[in-house]
Amino acid sequence: MLSRDDCLALDAADPLREFRDEFVLPEGVVYLVGNSLGALPRRTAERVRRAVEDEWGGQLVGGWNHAGWYDQPLTTGDRLAPLIGAGPGQVVVGNTTSIAVYQAVAAALRLRPGRRVIVSDVRNFPTDHYMVQGLAALLGGYEIRDFAAGRFDDAAVVLLSEVDYRTGARHDVPSVTSRVQEAGALMVWDVCHSVGAMEVDVSAADFAVGCTYKYLNGGPGAPAFLYVNPRHHATAENALSGWYGHAAPFAFEADYRPAEGIRRFAVSTPHVLSFAALEAALDVWERVPMDQVRAKSMALTSLFIDLVGDALEPVSPADAAARGSQVSFRHPGGYQVMRALIDRGVHGDFRAPDILRFGFAPLYISYADVCDAAATLLEVLDKELWRDERYARRLAVT
Repeated sequence: MLSRDDCLALDAADPLREFRDEFVLPEGVVYLVGNSLGALPRRTAERVRRAVEDEWGGQLVGGWNHAGWYDQPLTTGDRLAPLIGAGPGQVVVGNTTSIAVYQAVAAALRLRPGRRVIVSDVRNFPTDHYMVQGLAALLGGYEIRDFAAGRFDDAAVVLLSEVDYRTGARHDVPSVTSRVQEAGALMVWDVCHSVGAMEVDVSAADFAVGCTYKYLNGGPGAPAFLYVNPRHHATAENALSGWYGHAAPFAFEADYRPAEGIRRFAVSTPHVLSFAALEAALDVWERVPMDQVRAKSMALTSLFIDLVGDALEPVSPADAAARGSQVSFRHPGGYQVMRALIDRGVHGDFRAPDILRFGFAPLYISYADVCDAAATLLEVLDKELWRDERYARRLAVT
């Protein structure tokens, strides 16, 4: 088993080690929650300051023309597109993941009017499945089928996450996409738990959605994104026919007329300050070799599993290629264990009913961090420090 000195040696040889200095990391904290909220890039504060003081403060309403605010959903989409295997004019940024899921699934249903089945993983992140349930209830006459059934021949659309948010298990995107489309259904991928942690390619899919506040470090509340395959640009309809997706917003026409291309999937005025923070994060990502990110992700997660050993029951796949950049374990006192860990500087999170979840962001997590986190976790378990009664009190966010 590797010692801490061995981990330091791995850090010295890490080709991504220079990126750690790009982020604000509090002293004494091992931050293994990049799969929930990414760390703050150092350049973000200055970029947001410019947006507030120079653009908003100096240009006032003129910022829509002169600071590029009006086109942010598209220009930011083009910057983000390479991270998911897409090209220019194929991604729009704005709103939230929930809204993007609604748009994608609704558009797919309209493109397959003769089919009345929506396939969704019932264990998927709740917002995805909830949005499907709400849409089906609104439209009426739709059956929701669990992905585990493996039947797509009568489905209109299949919605699936590339990486499972609880276990970290990873789907084979090309294989699943091919099976779904060969059955005549449309494929929607949720890449919230994979973009920024590995090479992602949804170019063959019909639609894809994702967030930017996890591994991409866009900040709390950062805007989500929606990919629409170019083959659907002329025919797919945006169920949320907001002003920003109109062909001529400033013509103030009485009736909705969709814009051409990806712009028709814009909905409303962009949140300019959130876009500024995301732009700062993308300044970093444009320099990142994603093959090295994936290689380090697999190495970090494998090391953590090895160091924890049989102290906890793993629920993530043993094969590094079959999981995302997270490791999950099961423990009946999982919430208390996580609270005890956080008190000792190791930050992960908890997912009901009994899952301890650790996310590894390769740009700023070191091998030494992994060694320290595993040692702290073993101490909390061995000494039963988690049994302290104060850890039983549930906080609002777990």
